[in-house]
Amino acid sequence: MKPTTVRVKRLVDVPLPARQTRGSAGFDLCAARAAVVRPRSFAVIPTGIAIELPAGYEAQVRPRSGLAAKSGIGILNSPGTIDSDYRGEVKVILFNLSNRRFQVRSGDRIAQLVFSQPARVSLKPAARLSGTKRGAAGFGHTG
Repeated sequence: MKPTTVRVKRLVDVPLPARQTRGSAGFDLCAARAAVVRPRSFAVIPTGIAIELPAGYEAQVRPRSGLAAKSGIGILNSPGTIDSDYRGEVKVILFNLSNRRFQVRSGDRIAQLVFSQPARVSLKPAARLSGTKRGAAGFGHTG
C-alpha cells in the first residue's frame, strides 16, 4: 500500500518529525525553542513546523510515554487534533504534574504526531434513542 504524503514546512531550523523505529505509530515532534514548564503548570511549546494534511485526515498530538514516566510531563488536551484545513504552526501544550520545574531545550522530543482518517458521519436530531441494557449508566457503572 502506498503511503499518504503529508507536506511539512519548516518555520525555523528544527528536525523534521521522525519515527524512532520501524514499528513506531507516531512521529516525534521537537521543541523549536527552550522553555520551562513550572510545577503543576503548563506551557505552549512551538515545534517550528506546519503541516498540510490531505482532505479526510487528521493528525493527533500525543504524549511521549518516557516524558510521562520519568518526569510527569503530559499534554493538556491529549490528544490534540490538527484538522486537515489548518496551516499554522503545530504547538504542544505540555503540562507538568511534578513538583519540579521541567526544562525543555530546543530540539528536545516533546510529543508525537499520529495520523488517522476519522469516520465521516452525519448527525441527525432525534427525540428518542434506542434502548440498550446499559441505558444511561455512566462513569463507573461496571464497578
